[in-house]
Amino acid sequence: MSTPKRLPRLRREHFIDLRPFRVSPAFARLWVGSTLAGLGGQLTIVAVMLHVYELTGDTFAVSMVAVVGLVPMVIAGLYGGMLADAFDRRLVALLAASVTFVSTLLLAILAWSGHESVAWLFVLSAVNSSANSIVGATKSAITPRLLPRELLPAAAALQGITVGIMVMAGPALAGVLVAFTGYAWTYSIDVVLMTSLFLGLWTLPRIRPEGEIVRPGLESLRDGLRFLKRAPNIRLQYILDITAMTFGHPIALFPAIGAVLLGGGAITTGALTAAIAAGAFISSLFSGPIGRYRWHGIGIQRSIQVFGAATALFGLVLVAGALGWFAPAAVDESHANLVLIVLAMIALALTGAADNVSAIYRSTMMQAAVPDTMRGRLQGVFMVVVAGGPRIGALYAGTLATLTALWVPSLVGGLLIVALVGVLVRFNPGFRSYDAEHPVP
Repeated sequence: MSTPKRLPRLRREHFIDLRPFRVSPAFARLWVGSTLAGLGGQLTIVAVMLHVYELTGDTFAVSMVAVVGLVPMVIAGLYGGMLADAFDRRLVALLAASVTFVSTLLLAILAWSGHESVAWLFVLSAVNSSANSIVGATKSAITPRLLPRELLPAAAALQGITVGIMVMAGPALAGVLVAFTGYAWTYSIDVVLMTSLFLGLWTLPRIRPEGEIVRPGLESLRDGLRFLKRAPNIRLQYILDITAMTFGHPIALFPAIGAVLLGGGAITTGALTAAIAAGAFISSLFSGPIGRYRWHGIGIQRSIQVFGAATALFGLVLVAGALGWFAPAAVDESHANLVLIVLAMIALALTGAADNVSAIYRSTMMQAAVPDTMRGRLQGVFMVVVAGGPRIGALYAGTLATLTALWVPSLVGGLLIVALVGVLVRFNPGFRSYDAEHPVP
């Protein structure tokens, strides 16, 4: 009788590369602080939305929390990038984090005193998101100064772990805390978690931008945009990201999908959202081979096309739901199509994983190919992409679903992503030949 073959053991290099922690203790402290503070930030974001709904009973008022903060967040991100290219980045990040800390502390004080109001919740959440955008742009410009270039993909993968923890655990934990302890305790826990970010930033050395310094203002912004015009690889990755977020961001449809198509109501909505984060988290855990692949342009193209294909697969699952496949006698908030919900979660996990791989390559390209004196401003411009893309995607998905059916935006959008990315990259051969060992913006 033949001996069964042993399955090959998963080698250590398949897992996430943890060398950034060993090489740079400063990066390790900053990562831990950012992860804990990001988790706390998610608590406050969700708690504010629940708080607004409790005070108003109006879902439109809840949606306006994000809308009110959009313009200030974009402006703050752009200006914060200019500040990061003109002054000590450690100091810029500390000052912006201090604004976030004070705004969260005020939320806690108002909740404890019983003097909270919708207006205050709107104002303080807008201040919070604006300050966070400055912190984010500045930290992204700091990372390349803490690590050698070959470890930047590993640092980006570790950021995927942070996002996965925030999005998977944050909303669920916020719901539990609000339900069992109330808003005041939830905001207060965020205040405590925020202190970890100060530890990570305070222990950094002074990080002045290298190269020619331009004072913050319109000329500094124009200087950054002129650089972007001369940087076809960076410019194209922005365009590809906007394409993916416009046609592959169906989150706005999840409540309706849970209510009328797959059933399960809010539980289904939460499960579908968590599936995306779980995909990003798992792909970061097994990101070892990603950092060793040097052709980052091709990596971005292929990962976004996989993202598009997975989005189309999610659309096909919704088609099956519309046809009644595997459905119980009734599909509503109390009766769910469990088979299709699981298949939908798998498809969305694939989108999260593919998007995270793309983000690792895009972040590495931004940090390695952009000169240090431009990194803050380019990160600020990227904040506009990050903030605007999902909102355009929500508009696309909501409008098309209203005119047609719930499954159309994902199916059509996914196929469009695959096709458009292929065409865009084909007409930019320099992007396909981008070599991480010889980065060119």
